Amino acid sequence: MSPLQFIRAVLALITIPPLTVTVCLGALVDVKWLRKSVPLAQTFPRTWGRLLCRIADIRVQVEGRENIDPSRTYIFVGNHTSQTDIWTFQGYIPHDFRWIAKKELFKIPIFGPAMRAVGFISIDRSHGRQAVKSLNDAAERIAEGASVLIFPEGTRSPDGHLRPFKTGAIMLAIKAGVPVVPVGFNGTHQALPKGSLLARGGDVVLRIGTPLATSGFKARDKKELAIVLQQRVAALLDECYKPLPGDTASL
Repeated sequence: MSPLQFIRAVLALITIPPLTVTVCLGALVDVKWLRKSVPLAQTFPRTWGRLLCRIADIRVQVEGRENIDPSRTYIFVGNHTSQTDIWTFQGYIPHDFRWIAKKELFKIPIFGPAMRAVGFISIDRSHGRQAVKSLNDAAERIAEGASVLIFPEGTRSPDGHLRPFKTGAIMLAIKAGVPVVPVGFNGTHQALPKGSLLARGGDVVLRIGTPLATSGFKARDKKELAIVLQQRVAALLDECYKPLPGDTASL
């Protein structure tokens, strides 16, 4: 890492807390007292993502914009290799969408109320009846018009290679019944690998695939859909991020 990139990385790291608080307060004020529009308030998290990318010298290119209709509701499904997946998608994907966040985050002062204000979707990640209800509620929100992004691998890949998709997140897509759009995150692992605090910068390419209808899938088909979606995301990845032989599922 060059001295200049080290400075930029440190600056990005120390900027995250105050920038996040500022954006949250701005969104709260905007939704509750100014424009009072949740879609317009997405300007605040979008600005958050773009500023962090620019500070860290992460240069983002989006391919496949023509595959999505701005008026449609989708579940975006992508590979997860870095915290910068969130920065880049939030800042540069040209679609009105919401994040799904665990319910505990909504209890954090300022941050929690701001997430509720801009329409983030709460989900209970525990087990049992409450978790099932939470999943059904989230699917209902999506079906009513709230596009979201999910990472079905469940956690960040430690080496950048795509891992098999877990079926829990896939059930959300089946219950919501909206089209699923595969997204390939290329370069985010190099920009900020798992376990690292300092961003290395660099070029990132987000590839948007064609939507896949989920209306024909039932709960019993969740494993089949997980495999199909993993394959579709893999097709959008550079060779260095594709699944390793042992992690490649087949129908």
